[in-house]
Amino acid sequence: MLQAQLQHTAESNAIFRPSFFRLSDAADAAAVAALAANTPGLQVYDTLDRQLNELVKSQHPAARLTPDEIEAKAKAHLGSTPWDAYGVWVYYPWSQRLVHMLDEAEFIQLRTNRNVYKITPEERDILATKKIGVIGLSVGQSAALTIAMERQCGELRIADFDTLDLSNLNRIRAGVHSLGMLKSTVVAREIAEIDPFIKVVPFHDGITPDNIDAFLTGGGKLDVLVEECDGLDIKILARVRAQHYGIPVVMDTSDRGLMDIERFDLEPERPILHGKIPPLSPEAVKALNPQERFGLAAAFVDVNNTSERFRMSLGEIGKTISTWPQLASAVVLGGAVVAHVARGICLGAALPSGRYYVDLDQIFSAQ
Repeated sequence: MLQAQLQHTAESNAIFRPSFFRLSDAADAAAVAALAANTPGLQVYDTLDRQLNELVKSQHPAARLTPDEIEAKAKAHLGSTPWDAYGVWVYYPWSQRLVHMLDEAEFIQLRTNRNVYKITPEERDILATKKIGVIGLSVGQSAALTIAMERQCGELRIADFDTLDLSNLNRIRAGVHSLGMLKSTVVAREIAEIDPFIKVVPFHDGITPDNIDAFLTGGGKLDVLVEECDGLDIKILARVRAQHYGIPVVMDTSDRGLMDIERFDLEPERPILHGKIPPLSPEAVKALNPQERFGLAAAFVDVNNTSERFRMSLGEIGKTISTWPQLASAVVLGGAVVAHVARGICLGAALPSGRYYVDLDQIFSAQ
């Protein structure tokens, strides 16, 4: 009975980019009229009045404006431009939502207004020129969304070949309607719904030897690489190529708030992964058997310094659990720490390479 709808939904699962319509343009106006006529389930959202009122208040922070004064200033701001033609209409085809919003410059000004002076307007403009890449979209999803919410870059490249499973929803923010969808599509859509003006470039096949250089440098070299994938060979491949291009790498490991920073931009000869594993090629790592790869990963994360529950879980992998555990609280914390570090690097902060812990168990332990 629902086969036709299921097929339509499956076909739309690949869509992640919204469309923009400015009604001062005759072709855009005609396109919106056609959209309204041919989309029975179209949902239209027009809160431009609220956005204009808030924009006016943000531009007069020292004034105690009455509602009538705010409305008058908003009307003056609008000038002779027809209501429908002001700003931009953004259509999200996966949800059939058409949203009227401020256009890019005013949207960015207002959306980042509550960041000032944690992030100054000058720093915001610098960050808008930056490019950040995220490989792996579990912790990476949290990092990518936090980076987007803070508007730490103008372009975000995201890579993951995996699709969303029900067991992922313990740590990945998504709805059950997204099960089976590519994680890269889930993240790209969510960013587009927060800020449609951020350029998002998904790599739906994940990272491979064939596309790593395009991920790091295609369309301009990344300013920061956030590496959060599971495959040890891809971890090494990403670092070998990032080192080649002088791109700093950051990674959170979701246990004890473990954060690694590798400043290949400042230390081009620095050994990858802090020299904690032998200098093996990605091909050599891929050829290792599972036990050998596990030993390499254990050496890298310094398993003796992981949490007791993490070590207990490692002994149960393949017996009572299928893989290592990750909690939402650790993933969200990791995303916050990654975003903090990435912002610092993009703004030229002196963040040295090394291993750091933001260990909540230790911070909140009984004294």
